Amino acid sequence: MSEIWTQRILSFSRSPSRFLSGTTAEGFLAELLRELRDDRATYSLKVLLLSPLCESPSLLCLSDLLGEETALELMSVFNQCPPKSVQFRCHLLLALTSVLVCTSCVNNRSRASQDFLDLLLQISQDSNDLHGDVALRATACDCLREMEACSPGLLSQRLELLGGLRQRETSRLHQAYAGLHTLVLRNAVYQLTQETGAGAEHLKALLGGNTSVAWEAELDLLNSKDDSAVLSSLIRGPMGSVPTLQTGPDCKELRAVLSSLLEESYLLTPLSQAALLHRLTEVVAMVPGVSPAVFRAQLLRLLGTSEVCLFHSTLLMKSAFTDSLFSVEDEAFLLQRLVVLSQHPLLSPPEKLFYIDCILSFPENRPIGCGDDALPVLLTPRLASVLVPTVFNDSATLLARLHLLCLVYLEEEDEGEEEGRGLGYLYDHLTSLLRIVDNGGSREIVVTFFRAAFLFLSYFFPVERFSHSLMEELCSLYLRHTHLAPHFINLADHIQEQLSESNWATEFLKALQGAITDAELTSKDLSWHLKMLTRVAEEGEIKQQSTVNFLSHIITSSSLCVKGDWRLGNFLLGVCRRLLVHPGLDALLIPLADVLQHLACRYGDTDIRDHARLYYTLLTTLSKDKLAGVLSQGYGEGGGQAKKRTFSCIVAESEGLTSLLTVHRAKTIILKLVEEPQTETGSGLNQNEDNPEEVSVALGQYRAQFDVPGFASEIPLNYQLTHSEIADSCFDQLFSIRLHFSLTDDHYEPLGDVSVPCVFRERPPPSVKLRLKPRRPQPTSLHASAIFTTQDGLSWLTDLPDVHVAFQQTFLPLPAPETWGRGGRLSLFDGLWDEMSREEPTGGATSLFCCQLQEEALKTLVEKHFLPYLVSDQSDKEEIKVLFFLPPQSHLLMRIRSEETVHFNVATDNWQLLPHINSYLLTLTGRHTHLTAY
Repeated sequence: MSEIWTQRILSFSRSPSRFLSGTTAEGFLAELLRELRDDRATYSLKVLLLSPLCESPSLLCLSDLLGEETALELMSVFNQCPPKSVQFRCHLLLALTSVLVCTSCVNNRSRASQDFLDLLLQISQDSNDLHGDVALRATACDCLREMEACSPGLLSQRLELLGGLRQRETSRLHQAYAGLHTLVLRNAVYQLTQETGAGAEHLKALLGGNTSVAWEAELDLLNSKDDSAVLSSLIRGPMGSVPTLQTGPDCKELRAVLSSLLEESYLLTPLSQAALLHRLTEVVAMVPGVSPAVFRAQLLRLLGTSEVCLFHSTLLMKSAFTDSLFSVEDEAFLLQRLVVLSQHPLLSPPEKLFYIDCILSFPENRPIGCGDDALPVLLTPRLASVLVPTVFNDSATLLARLHLLCLVYLEEEDEGEEEGRGLGYLYDHLTSLLRIVDNGGSREIVVTFFRAAFLFLSYFFPVERFSHSLMEELCSLYLRHTHLAPHFINLADHIQEQLSESNWATEFLKALQGAITDAELTSKDLSWHLKMLTRVAEEGEIKQQSTVNFLSHIITSSSLCVKGDWRLGNFLLGVCRRLLVHPGLDALLIPLADVLQHLACRYGDTDIRDHARLYYTLLTTLSKDKLAGVLSQGYGEGGGQAKKRTFSCIVAESEGLTSLLTVHRAKTIILKLVEEPQTETGSGLNQNEDNPEEVSVALGQYRAQFDVPGFASEIPLNYQLTHSEIADSCFDQLFSIRLHFSLTDDHYEPLGDVSVPCVFRERPPPSVKLRLKPRRPQPTSLHASAIFTTQDGLSWLTDLPDVHVAFQQTFLPLPAPETWGRGGRLSLFDGLWDEMSREEPTGGATSLFCCQLQEEALKTLVEKHFLPYLVSDQSDKEEIKVLFFLPPQSHLLMRIRSEETVHFNVATDNWQLLPHINSYLLTLTGRHTHLTAY
C-alpha cells in the first residue's frame, strides 16, 4: 500500500492537473485525509501524504468552506498524534498553514484559522518542550510569520505576548521570535496609519496589550481590508510619501520596544539583522514622534560593516531619514567607503557591481539633481578616478565603471583643461578595446567593446572630436573584420532608437556605405557587405546611387552570376528589395532595373532568377506607392497567412507569388542535430611489431609529413538531423534543407553549408557529416540555422539549437606513416615526451592527475576511450602509453600507472590545453568511480 501511495504522490507532484484529470479533487482529498487518520500507516508515509496539501492546496480545496473543513480534520489528526512524532507534527503545521492561507480562511478570520492561531501561539510559548523539541516551536514560529505576512495585522493584538517571548527566549529561536515581533510591529503601525483618528492611545494600547482601546480600530480596518493586501516595502526615498501616524512626542513605549530590538540585533545573523533594520526603519518613518536618532548607537557599527545586506540596510536608512540621522561627515564617509568597496580586490565581481550601483543611486541628504543620471555632488572626478575602467576588468565591471565615469565626466567639457583629461582617458580606453578586437579578441571582448561604444556615444555624441574620430575608427575596423557586421548594425540601431535627436547613426551608416563601395572587393567579404548595404538602404536620408553602382559592378565584373550561389543571391535581392521602397527610387529606376534584369537573365540559380524577375516586373509596372504596398507585406514576422487585396488587377496574384518566394521565419525551433550513436571500434593503429626506430629518426619522419603541401587534418563530426520535440503537422515533411553554420569564436575555419534532401517525421533521420578544420584544438559551439521547403511550397528559415563540440571530439589517431608498427610509435612517443618535459620555454607542459579506480574499472576505461590511441601493448599492466593527435599540430601524451591510486602523467606541446585536459579526465574518471579526482 505504501508503494502505491508513493507512486500516486509522485505522479501528482509531476503534473497535478494531469493527475486530477483521472479523478476528482474532492475524491483525492478524501482519500488523503482518510489515510492520514489510519493508525496502520507509518509516519514517513503520512509525511509524504501531506505534500500535496503543502504544495497545491488550492487545487484540492476548491472552496473556502472545504478549506476550513480540511483544516479542522488536520488539527484533529495533530491532536491525536503522539508528541514524539516531531517531524510529522511539523509537517502537519505547514500543511495547515498552506491550506488556511491559500483558501482565504486566514483573511476571513474563520473559526478554524483562529483555533489554529491559538494552537501556534500555545506551541510557541511552550518552553518546557512538552510538545517535542525546538524544531516544533521553530516551525510554529515560521507558520505565524507566514500567516502575518499574508494577512497583515493578524497578530497585532499579540504584540506584548510576542515581545515577551522574544525577551525570554535564550535558544536559537530568539532570532525567529525577533523577526516575527518586528514584522507584527511594522504591520500594526501601518494599519494604524490607515485608520482615521488613530493616535498615541491606540499605539500604546497595541504595545501594552490593552485590547479595549485597540480592538475598535482593528475591527474597522478588518472590515475595510483588501484580501490581497500583502505589504511591500514602504520606503520610497526622501521624495516619496510614507503614511504617518500622528502621536505627538509621547511615544516612550514604542521607543522602548525599538531600543530593545536594536540592542539585541547584534546577536542575529547578518541577513536577519538586515531584515530587522529594514522593518524598524519603516516603523520610525511612519511615526514622526520617534526621532531617527534611535538608530545612532548602531550607526557606527553599520558604517564599517563588510556585509552587503547590512550595508544595503544602512543606505535604506539614509534614504528614509537623510540629514535627520546622517551628518555631512557621515555622508562623505559613506560615499568614500562605497568607492573603496567598488574596487576592493577581495570582493567578488557581483559585490563590486552592487556597490557601483549604490553609488549611482546614492541617497543624498540634499540632492540637487533628479533622475537616473543624477550623481551625488560629493562624487568628484578626483574621487571617482580610482574607478576608471581598464582592459583587465571583466566585462560587467568594465561597463559599470565606464557608465559611472561617463556620468562623472558628462559636464567636464565646460570645465577647465585639467578636468577635461578624464573624457580623453575614456576615449583612449575605448580605442584600446578596439585594438584588442582588431587583433582577434574573443567574442566576449567584441560584445563588450560595442556595448562600451554605445555607452560612450550615448553621453558624448555631441562632442564631435570624439564621436567623429570613433566613427572613422569603426569604419576602418569594419573593413578589416567584416564578419562583425551584425555588431555594427546593432550599434547603429540602438543609437538611432535611444538618441532620436542625434544623426550620428545615419552619418555612421553613410560612412560605412562609402567605405564599402570604395574598398577593394574580396569574395569572403561580399556577403557581409551586402548585409550592411541592406541596412544602409533603410535610411531614406542616405542617397543610394553608390550602392546601385556597387551592385552593378559585382554582378558584371565577377563570376558571381556564373557560380550561382543561392545565399549570396538572396543577399543581393535583399539590397534590391530595400531599394525598391527607398524614397529616392525615382533617381535609381534605370540602374536598378538593369541590375534586376541582369540577375533575372544570367544568375546561376533558378530561385534567384525568379525573384529578380518578379522584382523587375513590379518595378517597371507599378507606381511607387503601390510598389511599397506590395513589398511591405513581406516584412511581417513569421509565416503569417493573413490575406490582403492588392492594389490593381496587374498584381492580383502577386501576393501569393510573393509569399511563395519569401523565406518565412519560423517562430519555434523545427529541427535539431543530435550526435550519432558511436559504434564500437578497434584500435586504429597498426599493431604489427617492428624494430624500434631511433628517436630522432622517428621524430624527423613524423614531422616531415606536416611539410607536405595540402596536408591538413580535419575533425569528423557525425550527426542526425531530426525534428524537435514541438509537433506541428505543417512541418512533418521537409524538403531541400540547407544547413548553415556560423562560428562563435576563431578556433576553427568557417564551415560550408550542408544540403539534406528531405526529413520526414515518420522516417529514420538522415545523417549529416561535418568536417571541422581547427586552428586551435579547443571546445566550441556552432550556431546553426536551416532553410527548407514544406509541402505547400513555402520556404522557411529556422534556428537550430547550438552544436557543441567537446574537447574530446578533437582527438584523432596519430597520423603516423603507414609502415610504422608499435616500435616506431613508441620511439615517437618517447621523443615527444622528452621534448615536452624540457625546462626551456617551448610551449610544452607536464601535469599529474590522480584518482582512485579499481583495476577492472581502469581496464574498462582504457578499452572504451583510449583504445584507438593506444601506443603501448594492451597487455602491459605496468604502464599504459596513450598518444592523441589534436589537429592542426598539437599532441597529448599520457603515461598511466596503477599504484595506490591511478596516476595519469600528462604531457602536451600546448600548455593552453591543460584546463581542458583536466576537465576531460575529471569527467572520464567520474563515469567509473564515485570518488573525487584530484
